[in-house]
Amino acid sequence: MLDTSKTATRPTHAADDHPAIPPARVGILLANLGTPDNYDYWSMRRYLGEFLSDKRVIDYSPWIWQPLLQLIILTKRPFSSGAAYKSIWNEEASESPLMTITKDQTAKIKNAMHAKYGDQVMVDFCMRYGNPSTKSKVREMVEAGCQKILFFPLYPHYAGATSATANDQFFRALMEEKWQPTTRTVEPYFEHPKYIEALAQSIERAYGNLDTRPDILVCSYHGVPLRYLMEGDPYHCQCQKTTRLLKERLGWGDTEITTTFQSKFGPEEWLKPYTVEEVARLAEAGKKNIAVCAPAFSADCIETLEEINEEIKESFEEAGGESFIYVPCLNDDDAHIDALGTIIRENLRGWLD
Repeated sequence: MLDTSKTATRPTHAADDHPAIPPARVGILLANLGTPDNYDYWSMRRYLGEFLSDKRVIDYSPWIWQPLLQLIILTKRPFSSGAAYKSIWNEEASESPLMTITKDQTAKIKNAMHAKYGDQVMVDFCMRYGNPSTKSKVREMVEAGCQKILFFPLYPHYAGATSATANDQFFRALMEEKWQPTTRTVEPYFEHPKYIEALAQSIERAYGNLDTRPDILVCSYHGVPLRYLMEGDPYHCQCQKTTRLLKERLGWGDTEITTTFQSKFGPEEWLKPYTVEEVARLAEAGKKNIAVCAPAFSADCIETLEEINEEIKESFEEAGGESFIYVPCLNDDDAHIDALGTIIRENLRGWLD
């Protein structure tokens, strides 16, 4: 947290007992999904309980859902999810890869913003679920003198279960502030030219290191129930557009790239095709060499490092696939940081530029 004790001053002409006020700053608060504090049973149960109790994520009636969640799902799932997290855990830093990567992204963005704006800005990150909480970081920014806050959910595509719930939590935190800062939220950046360019460069680098060119690139996006699309959520259309723009930037044909959706949960029909089924179908159809990327994720996490690299890869190989290449998320790649920095600067116009 920024120490403002030496810079806070009383307003001119204020009484001697008026509280000191820190210099006005602009806060840039990055937000990601979240992570358990550890992979033990109780850490996983706390994290999953918060995540799966969010009505933006699971919108069933709480009279039906909460007994099922508390009595069955949270009794069993922390064990399986904990094992999955353990398989990818950053033991050296004692944290999940998502936490490590988000810290690295924040550090690079902070350096870039301070190089341009100096002490006028404060850059930090929060998580929608788990720690550091959105509420705690909003409080720190207000205490540090941030009279304006730019809130940036690190989701390229809008979905009620990602961008919207992150914004909800941000607004709830603001409700508790005596002196609310002026705020802006960053819109989805799924079609931003620099984001598409960063994606394309990551694919070109990955392909350039291979002896055999993959038969097809599978763009695997996190899924949502099909019902959400029918109810007006634009996520599906934005994912399709990202794939199309990536294909056009790479100069590829329709048969060289495809869109799928992963992480299905529950009995409902979700957006199709399901990645785990489609990679098996591709293998059976003779596409023995494939690459998979995850454009909906700004940082590698459990869904990419464990689900794609293990469960989805296994489905492909069991169906006769031979070469499975996972192209990592953009993470703290310089082109990605440049894209995020550009988006931030665009959203700061009128405040600092």
